[in-house]
Amino acid sequence: MSSFWSIWISVLTLGTLVGCYLLLRWCLKNFAGVPEGESMGHEFDGIEELNNPLPKWWSTFFLITIIWGFGYLLFYPGLGNWQGLFGWQSSNQGILSIEESKAKTAANLEDGSGVLNQYDREVQSANEKYGPIFEKLATRDIKDLALATDDEAINARKIGQRLFLQNCAQCHGSDARGTTGFPNLADNDWLYGGEPADIKHSLYYGRKAQGMMAWSSALGGEQGVKDMAAYVLSLSGREVDVEAAKRAEPKFAMCAACHGANGEGSDAMGMAALGAPRLDDNIWLYGGSQKAVEETIRNGRAGVMPAWLDILGEDKIHVISAYVYSLSQAK
Repeated sequence: MSSFWSIWISVLTLGTLVGCYLLLRWCLKNFAGVPEGESMGHEFDGIEELNNPLPKWWSTFFLITIIWGFGYLLFYPGLGNWQGLFGWQSSNQGILSIEESKAKTAANLEDGSGVLNQYDREVQSANEKYGPIFEKLATRDIKDLALATDDEAINARKIGQRLFLQNCAQCHGSDARGTTGFPNLADNDWLYGGEPADIKHSLYYGRKAQGMMAWSSALGGEQGVKDMAAYVLSLSGREVDVEAAKRAEPKFAMCAACHGANGEGSDAMGMAALGAPRLDDNIWLYGGSQKAVEETIRNGRAGVMPAWLDILGEDKIHVISAYVYSLSQAK
């Protein structure tokens, strides 16, 4: 942070601690003009007010917390840009890339820089403890881990579920059923293939859709978009404007290169890498209403999933892949 904000925060923090100390000193003084323990001359309903000081135990603990506050700020970061005498930090700050994060982590753990990075050390401790477990699970076939009923496979799926909740649920939901723009992983409908190798590849390298272009101009404007939406919806057996669907049918040849002549999708055509969804079912990534389909045709779509290899590593991805595959195989 800038020098101004560093000084501002430091002054406020130290000023508050000093103010608490001065307030305590002021409250410990006897301003009543009556000796401590004597009557203040007030009585109501049989209750007499005495000039009693603050409880000794309370004022002592208050003073200890103030001293502890100064000590904490001396040894740990908390005063603006001050890093503390211990060189402790909760995590690497100001990181802009995975590469930069890895470089700082290596420096913290290996070169004796003296930085006590709490997060890095906790991750290192967890890897030392659980790394061998992941290595062992990674030697088993994904389908075996996903479908087997032995204790190791069941525990592997539970571990995979926890990894999924930590890293994937933000987009795909805690139940893996997705939401608008994020695929459902618990059904058997896959844009890029649902075999273990396909799932693993998606997690390793992410997915960047080839992209569906905006078709409004090519279809002749808004009426062409509405007609094509009607035809697309008819492929899945929906009730539509028959005349509108007939007008769009010849133009669907422009879409068939990716989606297939009958809307069966690129996966069914053996071209899963395209990521073009089926249009002949009733599963819609961006919504299956007339309005949503028109929006897709009018402006196009292009989804992106980040790569997880550098974040989770091969062994953890193997376990997550087994969990995800098991979801689509559930009876």
